[in-house]
Amino acid sequence: MRSTPSSPVGLHRVLDPRGAALPQAARRLDASPQLWPDEVRIDVETLNLDAASFRQLSEKHAGDGDAVREEVLAIVAERGKMQNPVTGSGGMLVGTVAEVGPSSPLGLRVGDRVATLVSLSLTPLVLTDGLRRWDGRSERVPATGTAVLFGRSIAARLPEDLSADLALMVMDVCGAPALVSRVVGEYTERGRAPVVAVLGAAGKSGSLSLAAARDAGAGHRIGVVPTRAEADLLAASALADEVVVADARSPLGLSEAVATAGGPADVTVVCVDVPGCEQPAVLSTAQGGTVVFFSMATSFAAAALGAEGLAADVRMLVGNGYVPGHAELAVDLVRRDDAVRGLFEARLAG
Repeated sequence: MRSTPSSPVGLHRVLDPRGAALPQAARRLDASPQLWPDEVRIDVETLNLDAASFRQLSEKHAGDGDAVREEVLAIVAERGKMQNPVTGSGGMLVGTVAEVGPSSPLGLRVGDRVATLVSLSLTPLVLTDGLRRWDGRSERVPATGTAVLFGRSIAARLPEDLSADLALMVMDVCGAPALVSRVVGEYTERGRAPVVAVLGAAGKSGSLSLAAARDAGAGHRIGVVPTRAEADLLAASALADEVVVADARSPLGLSEAVATAGGPADVTVVCVDVPGCEQPAVLSTAQGGTVVFFSMATSFAAAALGAEGLAADVRMLVGNGYVPGHAELAVDLVRRDDAVRGLFEARLAG
């Protein structure tokens, strides 16, 4: 156990630039497994790369899984964390608590199986198995190694009634439904049942966001998907009142599709992992409405300048992945909503 002073936000682990950045913004972290008193060491079982990062790596290497695997290994070795240098994002992990520092405030115990609810882009990480069990073709990465949680990190014990893979998928996006629930609740508290449009509605964060909007009192839910196959899947779930096929990157195409389905939306939720959806989302939102961006592919400059150029009076929120109680809310949705669980299990099977 190290005796030098530590920071609850991990400043003591920053190697480059030392003392000038928080761990997420740092170029390199000290990922060694020896702990400071307020830290927790995790034995890694599975990494879950965020969708935007995995898509970028896969497209860069034209679907060559071996090349994707080698680049992930190189990133972690160089940076002491898994942070895609293009998207800036990481993902999260599942593992078992191996050691708890005597001053850790996280309430974890040795042997707990947990999902980290902070990004891999700021989590000190060492991989020791060469990722030999991963083919590089999936966001879920079987892995062996160690990770470190700081005093101000977040982790949740895995629920015993869900498989580890299912829990990992749910907790990876649990910030989305929690924030959607909060935003829709703001409308219902004022006596309005808002129209909610979710882009990427058949995906993980999208399906949970639709379910959360329904439970929070949305008056009309529009699910936007890119293909007929996803439309059929979402329609069968009954999570959306209207399902439309549209390219979320097409300003007129998207706004017209949302309008036809009952829009413009009071709340538009962006859950797609491709760039270029900022202005179409703004254009699909009513004046005075809210756009919530959950994709790490979002350009926030494009969103702000695009809204200005469209003279759009919309509130724009960045989904930062943390809302108090977010893991519990998402897991509860999956437990009691067969439609949501079915969508998640279909993704696992695929």
